[in-house]
Amino acid sequence: MQMADENLSTPQYEVAGKDLERKILDRSARLGVIGLGYVGLPLALEMTKEGYAVTGIDIDKGRVESVNAGMSYILDVPSEALLSHVSKGTLRATQSFATLESLDTVNICVPTPLRKTKDPDLSFVIAAVRAIRNHLRPGQLIILESTTYPGTTREEVLPILEETGLRVGVDFFLAFSPERIDPGNRTYQTRNIPKVVGGMTPRCTELAILLYQQFIEKVVPVSSTDSAEMVKLLENTFRSVNIALANEMAQMCHKLGINVWEVIEAAATKPFGFMSFYPGPGIGGHCIPVDHYYLTWRAKGNGIEPRLIELAGQINNQMPPFTVSRIADALNGKAKSLRGSKILGLGIAYKPDTNDTRESPALEVLRELQAKGALVHYSDPYVPSVNVGGEVMRSIHLTPKVLSSMDCVVLLTSHSSIDYGMVAAHSPLVLDCRNALKNFLGPNIIRL
Repeated sequence: MQMADENLSTPQYEVAGKDLERKILDRSARLGVIGLGYVGLPLALEMTKEGYAVTGIDIDKGRVESVNAGMSYILDVPSEALLSHVSKGTLRATQSFATLESLDTVNICVPTPLRKTKDPDLSFVIAAVRAIRNHLRPGQLIILESTTYPGTTREEVLPILEETGLRVGVDFFLAFSPERIDPGNRTYQTRNIPKVVGGMTPRCTELAILLYQQFIEKVVPVSSTDSAEMVKLLENTFRSVNIALANEMAQMCHKLGINVWEVIEAAATKPFGFMSFYPGPGIGGHCIPVDHYYLTWRAKGNGIEPRLIELAGQINNQMPPFTVSRIADALNGKAKSLRGSKILGLGIAYKPDTNDTRESPALEVLRELQAKGALVHYSDPYVPSVNVGGEVMRSIHLTPKVLSSMDCVVLLTSHSSIDYGMVAAHSPLVLDCRNALKNFLGPNIIRL
């Protein structure tokens, strides 16, 4: 693929961005982040830790007020660290896009959800880019981090910015760098997760790399924005496909009377050619359930039928109803029906040790149980309240009395703070979807 403005004369190419380069290196560059969620806020904090003045922009008034008060709403961002930089005046938040004009670099970290038709919804990205266009000035570096399909930066973002008459690679600089945040991961966070970068021109790539090198330990350049966009989709589609295999194995093992967890653990002893993935009640989070739709949508638009990827999505989507059927079977074995049974969902965040419920399969399980007449409750130390089927539910504090009062406990998310010994000892019936009770035996414990 040809990069834009490849025929620039050498003198122009060498001069373009020199002032921005200097500002980045001497820390006088004013940096901005649009979208202060799980990606944007940690990124803004890493920037300000390295001595930059950072402005976060978000349309959510509550987020803006929280940041300016030094109160974090994201577990991976300690309030003490946030307050320290807010108090020094090096980090602030605003709802006003007018501040874009004073910024030297802007990172776009807004959501890219799906429409009801499962097509990509770029409305948040387009809105952010149009706001930037209205304040774009020579010398600015714009980087899109939101997950999207290959071609978005080139086909959607660039034309909007060039409506100003400014030229990419000469007057302003544009790149794509996929976010790789893993909420709740204590080992790999923003600073030490390698950053993939692809620019619209070689100079765009150079300046984006230079910026990230100031606060990210390793930066990995690729040849284009399209390649950088595809990297993220490959990463998460790889996980989706392999989780689907584990989920299908779980269904087969159940039918054959085999412990799927034992099979996976034994297979993992092979020192080559095998990587462990585990089954569960479904897949969740901001990426894995969504990203493969971006890829398949783009593929179909180019005459490609991504059959394996689509099948993986179908298998993963079957897991919440499969989990509900396992609960019904387990209750039936106790001469109880699903309707009217008291069921406790244990853990409803999409992954352990976070408060993130985006696309959580646990919520789908609870909704299906509710629709079938079960009396549904939940307990999650990180999620105080949640909407399930239009009903606002509140987390129940886990005690032996609460556990013993339930007809079934379904372990959906394995938070490390849960007392699993207590769960095993006091629950009349447990369906363990995460193998969290692997060290406990008893007729009351059933594994997915």
